[in-house]
Amino acid sequence: MKKTVVNYLFIIGLLVCMPSHAGSAAIAAATTPSATTTEVISEADLISPELLESLKSPRATMRTFITAMHAVHEGEKSEISKAVSTLDLSKINDLISEKAGNDLAYILYSTIENGHKLTLKKIPTNAKNSLYTYAKFPEGKIEISKQKDGRWLFTAETLANLPVVLESLIKTQKSEGKEANKSTIPFHVQLRSKLPESLKQGFILEYWQWLGLFIIVFIGSLADKFLAWVLARNVRRWKKHSTTIANLEDDILRPLGLMAMALIWWTTLDDLGLPSTAMIILSVAVKLLVSLSGVWSAFRLVDILNVILMSKARRTGNKFDDLFVPMISKTLKVFIVIIGFIFIADNLNVNVSSLLAGLGIGGLAFAFASKDLLGNFFGSVTVLLDRPFNIGDWVVVGDVEGNVEEVGFRSTRIRTFYNSLITLPNSILTNTKIDNMGARRYRRMKTNLSLTYDTSPEKIDAFCEGIRSLIRLHPYMRKDYYHVYFNAYSSASLDILVYVFWATPDWAMELRERHRFLLDILRLARQLDVEFAYPTQTIHLKQEKDSVPPDHSQHGFQEIMTEEQAFAMGKEEAEAIFDVTLGKGNIPGPVNFR
Repeated sequence: MKKTVVNYLFIIGLLVCMPSHAGSAAIAAATTPSATTTEVISEADLISPELLESLKSPRATMRTFITAMHAVHEGEKSEISKAVSTLDLSKINDLISEKAGNDLAYILYSTIENGHKLTLKKIPTNAKNSLYTYAKFPEGKIEISKQKDGRWLFTAETLANLPVVLESLIKTQKSEGKEANKSTIPFHVQLRSKLPESLKQGFILEYWQWLGLFIIVFIGSLADKFLAWVLARNVRRWKKHSTTIANLEDDILRPLGLMAMALIWWTTLDDLGLPSTAMIILSVAVKLLVSLSGVWSAFRLVDILNVILMSKARRTGNKFDDLFVPMISKTLKVFIVIIGFIFIADNLNVNVSSLLAGLGIGGLAFAFASKDLLGNFFGSVTVLLDRPFNIGDWVVVGDVEGNVEEVGFRSTRIRTFYNSLITLPNSILTNTKIDNMGARRYRRMKTNLSLTYDTSPEKIDAFCEGIRSLIRLHPYMRKDYYHVYFNAYSSASLDILVYVFWATPDWAMELRERHRFLLDILRLARQLDVEFAYPTQTIHLKQEKDSVPPDHSQHGFQEIMTEEQAFAMGKEEAEAIFDVTLGKGNIPGPVNFR
C-alpha cells in the first residue's frame, strides 16, 4: 500500500505543478501551439491531390467528415483517419494529437447528429468568406475555415468548445423528453453529463477527474501486486517440478506486473477527458513506463529461455551450442533494446527517419568513434563462425591462459588457473594466435629417464621393451604412436627417451593416468634392477712417479699397433656385434606399434 500512496502523490504532484488553464472541457486545445506543429501540413505541394479535392470547400469537408464517420460507425475503424483530416489540430500537442483527434471526431459527429439536421445542399461550395459557420450554440459555434494551403477545416475554437456543446445538447434533449443518440458519444462525455454540478468543480482538475484518477491508479497498482503474486507462485511450483529452472528467482517475472499496471493506466486515462496539459504529462510518463516495463519483461523472458536452452545444450556432446546459446540470448536482448527505443521514439513523436538520416550524415565520425566497438563485435562474430574454442576449453591467448567461461558481443571472459577472471576484448581474438589446449585429441608427455653408466645393454633393452608393454596395457594411452628408445649419452647418465600420448578428455584425468604410468615404470625398474642416475662427477688423479702403465692385453690390444691394425680391429669387433644384434643383410621395416 505504501507504493500505491507514493504513486498517488507522484501523479498529484505532477498535476499541481501544471499551469492552470480556463475551462474544464474533457479535451481542450493547448493555448501554446507545438513548436513543430503550427500547421498540420504547412506546404500545399506536400498534400495529395485527393486530400485537397476532399477539403476544397465547406461542403466537401463536411461530406468527407460525415462519410468517414458513417463508415467508422459501420465498423470500418480505419476511416477515422479521414475524419480526423478535416480537423484543425494545430493547437494540440503532437504527443496527444492522434488520440485527441479521434476523440474530437466522435464528439463532433455526435454533436452534428444530436444538433441541427444536416443538409449538405445548404452548405456552400464557393464560400465568399474564409470562415463558414455551420451552427451556433450558446456554448460555442461549429465553424469551418479556409487554411493557407486551400483546405477547409473545422476550426480549433470549434474543437475546444465541442465537449461543452455536446453535453449541453444531451441535457437539453433529456429535459425535452428526448433520448440522445449515445452510440457515438465518448464515455467521459456521457459520464460527465450524469454527474452533479458539485463534482464538476475543482482545482486544476475537476473533482470527478481526481476521483477517477485515484481509482485508475488504485486498480493498476492492485493488478500489479496480484499478478506479481500469481506469477511468483507459479514460478515456485514450476521450480519444484523442473530442475532446469531451479536456480531462477521467484520474482523473475515481476516486470510483467508493472507492465500490466502501465497498460491499465494507458488504456483508461483517455476515459477521464483530462485537459491537454495533464494528458501530455501523464501520457509521456505512462508511455515511458510501458516501454521500460516491456523491455524489462522481455529481458526476463529471454533469461528464462537462456536457462532452458543452456540446460539442453549441456546435455549434448556438441560444445558449439554452449557457445551459440549465450550469443542468441545477447542478440535477443540487443534486438529488444532497439525495438524498445523505436517504440519510445514513436510514442513520443520523434521522427526516427530523420534521426537515422542524421546518423547517416555523421556516419564517418560515428565509425571512428565506434571503431573499437565494431572491432569487438566482429571479433565475436569471428569466434561464432570460426569456432576457435568452445565454452570450457583450455586456451592460451598471448600471455593469458585459462578456461573460457563466457563469450559476449564485446569481450570474452577467461577463468585462469589461479581463479582470477580476465576479460579480453573480442577484437584481440581476430589478430592474435589462439592455442586451444582443450581441442587436443591427445595429451603428450616427453621425458628422459636417466640410467647409470654401469647399466648393461641387455638391461636397457629389457627396460625399454617393458615400458612399451606398459604403454600397450594402459587403457587411456595411445597405442598407434609412441617411442621408447635409448636416446643419448649424457654427462652422468644413459638417457632413455619416453614419448607417449594419452587420449583423456581433461587435465585431471591426464594427471591421474600419468601418475599411474610413472609409478609402473618405477616398479619395472626395480624388478629389472635398473638404477636411475644422479648428477655425478668422477675425478681421476694422475700419478707422476712410480706410475704403472696400463695393461691392454686383456682387451686384445697389442702394446704397439699401427693405424691400419687399429682400424681393422675396430671393424672386426663392430661386425661381430652387428651379427649378433641384427645380422648382415637384414633391413628392418617401419616401426610397428602393434
